[in-house]
Amino acid sequence: MFESMTKQYSINRRETRQIHIGNIAVGGGSPITIQSMTNTRTLDETRKQIRALVAAGCDIVRLAVPDTDTVAWIAPLEAEFSIPLIADIHFNYKLALAAIEAGIDGLRLNPGNIGGKQKVREVVAAAKERQLPIRIGVNAGSLGKEILNNYGVSPEAMVESALEHVRILEELNYPEMKISVKASSVSMTISAYRLLAKKVNYPLHLGVTEAGTVYSGTVKSAVGIGTLLAEGIGDTIRVSLCGDPVREIYAAQLILQSLGLRKGLEIIACPTCGRTVINVEALAEELEQRLKHLRHLPLQIAVMGCIVNGPGEAREADYGITGGNGEGLIFHKGEIVAKVKEAELINRLIQLITENQ
Repeated sequence: MFESMTKQYSINRRETRQIHIGNIAVGGGSPITIQSMTNTRTLDETRKQIRALVAAGCDIVRLAVPDTDTVAWIAPLEAEFSIPLIADIHFNYKLALAAIEAGIDGLRLNPGNIGGKQKVREVVAAAKERQLPIRIGVNAGSLGKEILNNYGVSPEAMVESALEHVRILEELNYPEMKISVKASSVSMTISAYRLLAKKVNYPLHLGVTEAGTVYSGTVKSAVGIGTLLAEGIGDTIRVSLCGDPVREIYAAQLILQSLGLRKGLEIIACPTCGRTVINVEALAEELEQRLKHLRHLPLQIAVMGCIVNGPGEAREADYGITGGNGEGLIFHKGEIVAKVKEAELINRLIQLITENQ
């Protein structure tokens, strides 16, 4: 099987408690997981979207549960899918109890917002029977009035809000939790997580909330999530993008791969310049499409456009092509294995990769 030639430098991750969401471990040194959330309106649409998320490499899926109709989706979805499912609950503790009874694998709720201590006790008691984790999720845009009066909209406000909810669960002797403190501001998000990481040892779910469209949202998430991961902070992540959540998974995978925190297919390509005489962009995009089925393999493939840096970069990758004047070289493990016409480069490279699986 494949053994990547590229050297990875390790990140010292923050030590946390470990929780389990279904069959997935989060925290305690376990691999960083990728989450997303469905945005569908019917059970059939939700089934279809979960299938697509699973195929893309999602680890954990969250469902909005605003009413009893959506609670009724949980049992059939749990029966069909092995991927852990989390119910997103706001304000109504009865929906949390119903979701637990229906077989959900975890909850996203804020204990202070579901109707008083007795109701919190009921939810925690039900969760404790099944050891279901609870995510405390704080957003900068939905802080309480007292917190805002004391701190304004700030990292300190988000952390204090999170700690208020944490204390409720700790008083009930239920440490099976993870925490998020998200803002649409990248700098505020980073500051909040840094501050929170110094105060608790629970696993942290990272994200920049309301990040935006695919392009702007991916950039904001890469900067915010990537900065924290590089500092060793974070145990599970979501890249929040408008539209199809499958695109969140691809973005999250690339963030993790770029930091050496997850192995997978990486295609690097030169930025091109006036020396480039082959269509590097088209070659790289065709490779991405045709090698999607290998995206989980620890492979680096270089697509280079000229003789200045091309041969060197191609030799450093597991596989590489570099070209000029209508033809190109194919490299494998640092050695030239073929010289072919530009039109044959992709087919010959894919043939070589397939033969070495």
